[in-house]
Amino acid sequence: MPSALPAGEPVPEDGSLPSDALAELGRAPFGFYVHVPFCTVRCGYCDFNTYTVQELGPAGTAPGASRATYAEAAIAEIRRARQVLGERDLPVSTIFFGGGTPTLLPPDDLIGIVDAISAEFGLVEGAEITTESNPDSVTPADLARLREGGINRISFGMQSAVAHVLATLDRTHDPRRVPAVVEAARAAGFEQVSLDLIYGTPGETLADWEASLDAALACGPDHVSAYSLIVEDGTALARQVRRGEVPMPDDDDLADKYVLADERLTAAGLGWYEVSNWARDEASRCRHNLLYWTGGHWWGAGPGAHSHVGGVRWWNVKHPAAYADRLAAGRSPAHARELLDPDSRHVERVLLELRLRDGLPTAVLDAAGQQAVPDLAGRGLLVEQAGRLVLTRRGRLLADAVVRDLLP
Repeated sequence: MPSALPAGEPVPEDGSLPSDALAELGRAPFGFYVHVPFCTVRCGYCDFNTYTVQELGPAGTAPGASRATYAEAAIAEIRRARQVLGERDLPVSTIFFGGGTPTLLPPDDLIGIVDAISAEFGLVEGAEITTESNPDSVTPADLARLREGGINRISFGMQSAVAHVLATLDRTHDPRRVPAVVEAARAAGFEQVSLDLIYGTPGETLADWEASLDAALACGPDHVSAYSLIVEDGTALARQVRRGEVPMPDDDDLADKYVLADERLTAAGLGWYEVSNWARDEASRCRHNLLYWTGGHWWGAGPGAHSHVGGVRWWNVKHPAAYADRLAAGRSPAHARELLDPDSRHVERVLLELRLRDGLPTAVLDAAGQQAVPDLAGRGLLVEQAGRLVLTRRGRLLADAVVRDLLP
């Protein structure tokens, strides 16, 4: 089942935020994440807050737990966000539909949610509006309608081009479907198309991974995300590992596959801009994710969605029916929150910005952290460029260790 939410502290029933958090709005970009919690099947490695029809059971007909009424609940939360954040001018820079599988909803539902965000907050000119999609969850007609409705970026969950790897991951799409949906997205007018890949699946050879990279690059994507498989507690994959049915991913194997990905993607003209993300040019970088990584503000709408405004992070109740019930009763759907102190925000800034190609300003570090820089540079883990620290490829493989050396 989906992962548990953190405990946190209680949230006011109306969802109101501290005045000092609200005072930070406008100092950084503001975005919306919209969580769509529905999937056709549950993938064995996934611990996201998602539900199949079978898991929802009779509750699947309840408001918010039904695909037919889910958009209404999300729009109700968007209107509540406007009330909580007040009347300040706060145009939205990015919108990201994640899940789950957002394109299991009709295109007009996603467009209606975009329109609600625009009506309540306005959009900056050229706002990035992304939806995730599985290759088998969208048709050419759907893509055309999504693009017509203002969604201008799409990210397909390719994961692998090798049938036995997809089977281990419980992915149900035909890998031959990926080039067709990318072509359909281009025909619909999407200028930004991204592919998501996973490496390190039990049974995946280096040749399998190379085949997946080749297949992805043959599609001509503008952006590729490549993540190592993580065995999350509570997932079917974790149970298989515990029973000895499949091995844990091997760190050396993961490192070899990361290096291969970086070599192949770079040679194809996709440059890394975050440890696990490559883009054809600056315009192809995912601006929504950059908002997360650089301390921006975002409202996460949907069950289990997380938000951040001015050092306050909160997360919604998990179940779609409970989520919709709270909104229908005029209450915040937030389950709990945490107020980040300056030290916590500093740690997160170092952790996240160091992963970026643009680097971390050296001046952000305290004296002890700055003293560690020459040693890390001497070991070939980072370089200092124009007052910013940038990880080398070897440093990217050891990013967590580098962060530990830079923090008190």
